Amino acid sequence: MSIGRTRPRTRIRIRIDVEGIVQGVGFRPHVHSLARRLALSGWVGNDGRGVFIEAEGAPDDVTRFQEDLRDQAPPLAVIHRVTAIVIPVRGDRGFHIADSRGGAGRATLISPDVATCADCLTEMFDPADRRYRHAFINCTNCGPRFTVIRGVPYDRPATTMAAFAMCGECEREYLDPRDRRFHAQPICCPACGPALRLLDARDRAEDPAGDPIEGAAGLLRSGGILAVKGLGGYHLAVDAANEDAARALRSRKHREDRPFAVMVGDLDAARALCELDGDAERLLTGPQRPIVLLPRRPGAAMAASVAPGDRRLGLMLPYTPLHHLLARQIPGPYVLTSGNLSDEPIAYRDGEARTRLAGIADGFLTHDRPIHVRTDDSVILPLWGTGLPLRRSRGYAPRPLRLSRPARRAVLACGAELKSTFCLVREDHAFLSHHIGDLENYETLRSFTEGVDHFRRLFDITPRVVAHDLHPEYLSTKYAHDVWDARGVELAGVQHHHAHIASCLADNQEDGPVIGVAFDGLGYGADGTIWGGEILVADLTGFTRAGRLSPVPLPGGTTAIRQPWRMAAAHLDAAYGGAVPADLPVRSRNHRHWDDVVAVARSGVNSPLTSSAGRLFDAVAAIAGLRDIASYEGQAAIALEQRADPDERGAYPARLLDDGPLVTIQAADLVRAVVEDMRGGAGPARVSARFHNGLAAATAAACVRLREDTGIGTVALSGGVFQNRLLLDGLVRALRLQGLRVLTHREVPPNDGGISLGQAAVAAARDALGPP
Repeated sequence: MSIGRTRPRTRIRIRIDVEGIVQGVGFRPHVHSLARRLALSGWVGNDGRGVFIEAEGAPDDVTRFQEDLRDQAPPLAVIHRVTAIVIPVRGDRGFHIADSRGGAGRATLISPDVATCADCLTEMFDPADRRYRHAFINCTNCGPRFTVIRGVPYDRPATTMAAFAMCGECEREYLDPRDRRFHAQPICCPACGPALRLLDARDRAEDPAGDPIEGAAGLLRSGGILAVKGLGGYHLAVDAANEDAARALRSRKHREDRPFAVMVGDLDAARALCELDGDAERLLTGPQRPIVLLPRRPGAAMAASVAPGDRRLGLMLPYTPLHHLLARQIPGPYVLTSGNLSDEPIAYRDGEARTRLAGIADGFLTHDRPIHVRTDDSVILPLWGTGLPLRRSRGYAPRPLRLSRPARRAVLACGAELKSTFCLVREDHAFLSHHIGDLENYETLRSFTEGVDHFRRLFDITPRVVAHDLHPEYLSTKYAHDVWDARGVELAGVQHHHAHIASCLADNQEDGPVIGVAFDGLGYGADGTIWGGEILVADLTGFTRAGRLSPVPLPGGTTAIRQPWRMAAAHLDAAYGGAVPADLPVRSRNHRHWDDVVAVARSGVNSPLTSSAGRLFDAVAAIAGLRDIASYEGQAAIALEQRADPDERGAYPARLLDDGPLVTIQAADLVRAVVEDMRGGAGPARVSARFHNGLAAATAAACVRLREDTGIGTVALSGGVFQNRLLLDGLVRALRLQGLRVLTHREVPPNDGGISLGQAAVAAARDALGPP
């Protein structure tokens, strides 16, 4: 018997590069586990673009490895691109984790911060676990990411955890590819991690030997105001059932009426306060943990000063271990609002926080892990099975959006003034920033510029085109000119409402053309007037103004934003040709200044014409007796929406007039109908509903007419007025009944928080038409 020679088994080796959110999400352990299971040799590591892999083995096993790489990726991973090439076989044995590589051309994507996972919570509340009640527990599936990272590759030395040396137990977990905490960069335990402290308003430890969590809970239960250091900054907390505490917080924070957000321990507590459906529950319990705006239950146990006059509550569930520990000590809901004075950015550096919040907080629950990027909570309105973002920040930023076409050159878009964000574009990735705030003071501008610089370093983007709003007085516009024009970078002005429609297009990865309805408060128009109720025919490269709401003066300029009765005076004067009924309550309530304001409006002095939809809502709210003075932008419109009778199907008629090239919706018709209905005994609920329905019907009719003129069958809806769910639902329904396709926002806010994405998309599209 002879023994034949064994035929050598064929082996191949491939090099794989994976781009996307693949660092800090357990991707390398995933690769390591797959390779070991398939008996492949090679290695996996992080570099400046993502993850690099070399894998060698039998051809079928290598093919299976490539398939499972995507199909079985960790839950937090987002894979954008995988490239693979065959390379020479090395004949090595074993598969290992390689050291991270830096190098030029960084393109790594950074994971947002992620709420504490169920596994970590189980450990944290297990008395036998070494991380029992550890306020900084995390793993590769949860915890801080964006707010602690200083640079890439995403390794511990490039985070704010660099100063905390791992103990032996944590290091063992960190180095074990089979462990849930393998290369979890913020890994720590009570022996080696950050430490909690409870300080009084004078920066002294309340009880050095005591439990900071118990002390903090006691302060809240006693009616005190507590500053709490979170993921992206400091919050201010009070017992949400304590009226005196909530009122004191309003007074000290200088926040008159804007609702406070409320944190509850679990879904049962949320259900006791608000009406929840499956969509709301998914948003509340998802890894992003945003503030979710929900209908308040009648009689819900809540202090009146938490959300005065608002039928909704902004609820959120705990998203850090610290929040979960507090929730165990405080059975009821507690306010958790941004740690700042009104109109300032959230405080996030320890010294700054104790200085800025010393006059507000009675105590500080803080720790010694630095926050690198201040990041506010995100806000979502449940809608159509998903949610409409009203503020995109913690939990979502800096995850990029994908553009329909790659940019030829890198773009920076500077956004607007209110609800400021910026956006950087590299190729087909649009990095929309976290919420910055209103660019109306130095502190917020500094936060804006620091954010731009951090994103530029993090994503290795040097802008060649800088987009900005046309308004010359916006600080974002001045920043574009003062900083970037001096560097010889090409500037690109983008009209405000075109940017809104482009934002909706980019949000849906479309180029247009569309009929774009841009309804908001105010925006600088191409004709020098103040726009805000616009219907455009637009694509990413340009637009034509095709329709509008009929314009009226803005008496007193921006003063009219805070005094809706002024807009009532302007709209009533226009609707009645100067013969406004003398018995109107809104006129009686403001009789001392009424004639003066009307005279100013007619004179045109400090009274620019505006077609603003937002200001029309203000006028109707004042006429209906709901709000003459607003303490924050949009307050009157919110009151009008919330008072509407949801069962009312009537609609006020409004004519469409041909005003030169424009289709003009006659706002005067709607105003007169409101007045006559009220004089006939109709209450605010019926008036509000009929006004909403009438505006939706008139806008849909204008879009139908423009479809006939242009042949365009898609309508894009954007602008802050479309945060109004009643109007949005009604208009979408009316457009679809007419056979029109409708685009709405899904990933970015319809308000000015999405403007920078629209500016970036326009600048990139126009740049693509330029010379190479």
